[in-house]
Amino acid sequence: MNLAKDFLNELKQEAAVTRRFLEGVPFEKRDFKPHEKSESLGRLAIHVAEIIAWWKSCIEDNELDFIDFEPKEINSNEELLAYFDSLLKESIQALEKVDEKEFENSWSMKHGEEVLFTLNKKEVIRKFCTNHLVHHRAQLGVYLRLLGVAVPAVYGPSADDFNITLIEPFE
Repeated sequence: MNLAKDFLNELKQEAAVTRRFLEGVPFEKRDFKPHEKSESLGRLAIHVAEIIAWWKSCIEDNELDFIDFEPKEINSNEELLAYFDSLLKESIQALEKVDEKEFENSWSMKHGEEVLFTLNKKEVIRKFCTNHLVHHRAQLGVYLRLLGVAVPAVYGPSADDFNITLIEPFE
């Protein structure tokens, strides 16, 4: 079994779907929130794009410290897609050259001195990188749906593939 190859194939598949979601983000509505407690559309889209860098971080580092994290300022689809593509390229390169034994090493998420969790890198790739991406991409899909933007197919057709109107766009 070759974990790196399996993770690389899965990353490429999820990245292709994710890119289609990011292509549909209407940045002119970047301040949209479906609820007062929700992230804005712009911030959520940037977060979905930046999650793709976590594969590289997991492979090349032993921790990720969010204490000084500053989100990237992005104001257009072109910038968002370029950012996503550059991060994806780096993560793919990291997976292409990683030694299989690296996946057994520990990795921690921190906020300063506070350790939020520590897992082996194999679990981090699955639980933190992949599942986290899928979770936030699904949230982005809800935002797109509420704004009347076609939601791309993920693992099978979406309602938009059949031109089905389920709800009126949220204004």
